[in-house]
Amino acid sequence: MSDMITADLVDLDLSADTKEAAARALAERMVALGRVTDLDGFLADVAAREAQMPTGLDGGIGIPHCRSEHVTEPTLAFGRSADGIDFGAADGPADLIFLIAAPAGADDAHLTILSSLARQLMNTEFTDALRAVGDAAAAAALIRGDEPGEPAAAASEDPVASAGAASPAAATVTDDADDAADAGERPFRIVAVTSCPTGIAHTYMAAESLENAGREAGVEVTVEPQGSAGFTRLDPAVIAAADAVIFAHDVPVREKERFAGKPTVDVGVKAGINRPAELIAEVREKAARGEVTSGSAPATPVERSGESGEGYGTKLRKWLMSGVSYMVPFVAAGGLLIALGFAIGGYKVDKAPSVMDHFMWLQADSWAALLFQIGGVAFGFLVPVLAGYIAYGMVDRPGIVPGFVGGMIALNINAGFLGGLAAGLIAGGVVMAIQKVNIPAALRGIMPVVVIPLISSAIVGFLMFVVIGKPIASAQKGMTDWLNGLSGSNAILLGALLGLMMCFDLGGPVNKVAYTFATAGIAVSSPSDSAMKIMAAVMAAGMVPPLAMALATTVRGKLFTQTERENGKAAWVLGASFISEGAIPFAAADPLRVIPASMAGGAITGALSMAFGATLRAPHGGIFVVPLIGSPLLYLVAIAAGVCVTTALVVVLKGLRKPAPGAAPAPGGGTAPAAEKKQPVAA
Repeated sequence: MSDMITADLVDLDLSADTKEAAARALAERMVALGRVTDLDGFLADVAAREAQMPTGLDGGIGIPHCRSEHVTEPTLAFGRSADGIDFGAADGPADLIFLIAAPAGADDAHLTILSSLARQLMNTEFTDALRAVGDAAAAAALIRGDEPGEPAAAASEDPVASAGAASPAAATVTDDADDAADAGERPFRIVAVTSCPTGIAHTYMAAESLENAGREAGVEVTVEPQGSAGFTRLDPAVIAAADAVIFAHDVPVREKERFAGKPTVDVGVKAGINRPAELIAEVREKAARGEVTSGSAPATPVERSGESGEGYGTKLRKWLMSGVSYMVPFVAAGGLLIALGFAIGGYKVDKAPSVMDHFMWLQADSWAALLFQIGGVAFGFLVPVLAGYIAYGMVDRPGIVPGFVGGMIALNINAGFLGGLAAGLIAGGVVMAIQKVNIPAALRGIMPVVVIPLISSAIVGFLMFVVIGKPIASAQKGMTDWLNGLSGSNAILLGALLGLMMCFDLGGPVNKVAYTFATAGIAVSSPSDSAMKIMAAVMAAGMVPPLAMALATTVRGKLFTQTERENGKAAWVLGASFISEGAIPFAAADPLRVIPASMAGGAITGALSMAFGATLRAPHGGIFVVPLIGSPLLYLVAIAAGVCVTTALVVVLKGLRKPAPGAAPAPGGGTAPAAEKKQPVAA
């Protein structure tokens, strides 16, 4: 740890009176040593982490920490306050403050060292020594774990061992357990998982606290800390032999299904630090009663794909996007089949008799009717699939049955897509509630295939038919009537708004909202003229960004890197195919210029498409479905106008940019942007 903390990073007379002032005072020391490049940016990251959960711990400890792109190397600063500073701990202010700064891409070795410090903070001898130490150099040496007279460089050879802490990988408490084994008694065995949003401090402090409490209680505790540096999975045999499970976490437990079928206590990570003995006693009581809760249920699809620290707003968006992503293939297949049916058989094809009763092999009208009717069947799945897979995203497979049932009810009562959204969320919530009920062991085997589908479908059906279905159906009808009444300037403004949304995040959630809104209007056998105009405007606007980037790299290639010029070639095809994601590489490299320019062009295209009265029955296809578009020539003019506007804005904005120092010359003259590195897309 010698590289992480030195005497210059220690303040034994910290005069700050708030946690913000304390973080600033310690961070300024990091800035002075070149460990932090942007003081305000780093402090914003510290504050964001603090907002997720207070970092004060019982025992007078404050441990603000974060991972930040403004940190050049893992760094630890220590301050000691005479009056104490409030970091949100239950037992009062903290007098020992540790500010941990980790780079966004910190390596495993450094994070292991930081986790060792976190474990040391659970040792009262260590904290007492810090309160008594008289000078900064001695404090830094104590934190590093230097032996008396040991130089810092030597201490760095084995920092984890020198810290005197256990390894953060799965560690087992066995002292009293061995005594019990010697006496011929099998010790009670607990496996635990700890994790926190940053994965640096609280994760390992909770692990140490649980291990210590287990040692005192004569219980065998095996902990799997799931930290930022990854985690070492517990041996499956250890999990199988365990009598109970403790989850002390603030982010989803990874591979949670490994722990299924055991008595479980599921709490936040700070509970694991502050009251481990209570958690051990609680889980032992559950085991004595034979009680198994849903805390060990398999992780949901959203949890399996989630990032650390995701809030409920992010999860809600992912649940909804789960349903949309499964629905879109039905939209594309069904919509294109219906559009082809209209193209071959004309707009009276929807009045054709069933091909089961009348099909002539050599008549084009029969084939048109066949395509139309297959497409209609595919469209019939849209709302049930949307609802079913929203519930699937929330609770995995147990949510599919009630989700599909609720979605089909929404379709039957004319509640449409709004009803499908509500049904999916209700189905997932109902299953979540059922899974929290303690079930006798004899019934657990039939829960997934009988009990959960039966009860959840009945509840969802009751709510959709009797309680909320009619109001949602009225709202759906009101929205449809509003769309049908759009004309003139109102329609043009709607087209501009949809164009802005399609180009804001290029295939992200805002883009998907606009697209789903459009497809909802045409997902019926006889869509209104307004609904088909909206679909046309949405597809036209979505084609603009990639086509504009392709054109810009052609006319002013020297403003782009070689990689971007290569991406521009592919963007021609992607844009023509209505794949907005073709512009993402350009937006990622230069979001402040590319995204506003794309939004401007998309808004113009959407407004012009609505003004020209272009209509579209197919939900996808780009230029390949132009023959199916009403007013196709004016439609292409709208797309061309938006492409030209976006191209011109991108070229002007990039031309005004000052070349970065050391930028490499681009082929054909000029200077290629120095930043071939990626930046996050503004979303």
